[in-house]
Formats: sequence, C-alpha cells, structure tokens
Amino acid sequence: MGTLKKYLIAGILVWLPLGVTVLVVKLFIDLMDQTLLLIPEQYRPEQLLGISIPGFGVILAVLIILLTGMIAANLLGGKLVALWELILSRIPLVRSVYSAVKQLTETLFSSSGQSFRKVLMIEYPRKGLWTLAFQTGNGNGEAQQKTGMDVVNVYVPTTPNPTSGFFLMVAREDVIELDMSVDEGLKMIISMGVVVPGQETIPIDEKKAG
Repeated sequence: MGTLKKYLIAGILVWLPLGVTVLVVKLFIDLMDQTLLLIPEQYRPEQLLGISIPGFGVILAVLIILLTGMIAANLLGGKLVALWELILSRIPLVRSVYSAVKQLTETLFSSSGQSFRKVLMIEYPRKGLWTLAFQTGNGNGEAQQKTGMDVVNVYVPTTPNPTSGFFLMVAREDVIELDMSVDEGLKMIISMGVVVPGQETIPIDEKKAG
C-alpha cells in the first residue's frame, strides 16, 4: 500500500499542475476568441474555411491591440483618443469607472510606477499574524495628512485566488519589504504557502527516506 500511495502521489504531482495549466490557457484562449464576434459572420474563419480555428481570436486580439496602439501613438490618433475620453467624461457613472480603470492601467504599465513592484509582509488581520501584500503606491494625499503618518498603500490578496483581496493603508514602519519577486509572491499565495521562494522542492523518494 505504501508503494501504491507513492505512485499515486507522483502521478498527481505530474497531472494536476498540467491539468490546471491547460484549463487556464483554454479559458484565456476561449475569452480571446470572443473577438471573432467583431467580424461579420460571413467573413469568420469557420464560414470561409469551413472549420473552426482555436486560438485565432488571440491573433486577432493582438492585431487589434497593436493597431490601436499605432493609431493612438500618432498625433491624429491622440486627438481622437482625447475626444473619446472627453465624451466618456460627460457620462455619469461611466466616467467614474473609466477614469479609475484608466489610471490603474497607466500606473501598472508605467515603467516608472511603483504599483505591484514590491512584495511586502504586514501584520494582518491582527498583531502576531503575518501575510503577504503588494505595494500599490505611497499614501500621499488626504489620508496621509489626516493620519499624520507616512503610510503605504498595499493590496492584500486572498488565497488561492489573488484577484480578490483587500486594500489597506499601513504605516511604513509596520511594513517589511521582502526580496522575493512579485511572481514568487504570487506563487506562494496561489499555492497557499506550499511553494516557498528559495526553498527547494524535495523529491518524494527523498522525503520518504528522510
């Protein structure tokens, strides 16, 4: 039974990561394939070629993004984008969502930005309990003025789904900056602490021997 259990665990370690990876990639491809809906039905690949091409939507999405970037980067395109944003800024509710998302994306993709560049460790949800967090910015503005402290804006992700979490403003003196990369921090969170940066994975046989 011990040998059977060892083989079973070894098989799980091979197939589980592979299966999850395939599901995530498939979900991404299926989502990107929705861009095919932008093409008139009679011109879609399945109509022209008589077959469905998985992943064709990914290529189309990349081309659309590149074309949009090329247009937005020139003078005329910049004016069109400015006009588009002016129109959106006059629509209630839409302007709030659009401006917030635009500011977030500009911060995230800016090479000089500080958002999600550092992995931190803070005491949360109470003293004595520690969790990983990502720095999203410095707490400048009214919040910092009211508290009278030098605070840091952090995002505390949940596990195993890091896309949901909590926004906290923490005193800089209560924050410990870690050397691990953002990717390593995400791996640790998604694995619920099983994958620890800097810790070597021990093969099953060595674990049993130990």
